[in-house]
Amino acid sequence: MTAKKSGASPDKQRKYDEAFKAEALRLASESRSTQAAARQLGISPKLLYRWQQAQLVAEVGSVEVAGDPEVRALRAANKRLTQELDRLKKALVIFGQFGAS
Repeated sequence: MTAKKSGASPDKQRKYDEAFKAEALRLASESRSTQAAARQLGISPKLLYRWQQAQLVAEVGSVEVAGDPEVRALRAANKRLTQELDRLKKALVIFGQFGAS
C-alpha cells in the first residue's frame, strides 16, 4: 500500500498504484464513512469517491446504470445485509464456543 510520487515537480499530482487503490476501496467499503476512510489513508475524500465511482461503473458496465438511484439503493441494502450476515456469523462462532463446553 504505497503512494508513488511523480518525479517531475513537487506540486504535481501523486500517482497511486493499483494495490493502494484496491486497499483504499476495501477500507472504504468496510467503513461507515468514506470520508473517515480517506482521512485514515491521508488522501482526499473526492479522490476516494472517484475511485468508488470508477469501480461501480466497471462492475455494472455503464455510467447510466451506476448513477441510477435504484441501483445505488440496492447496492447500499446489499452492503448492509452483507455486514449484518458477517456479524451474525461471528456471533454464531462465539456462541458455538459456549455450547461446546
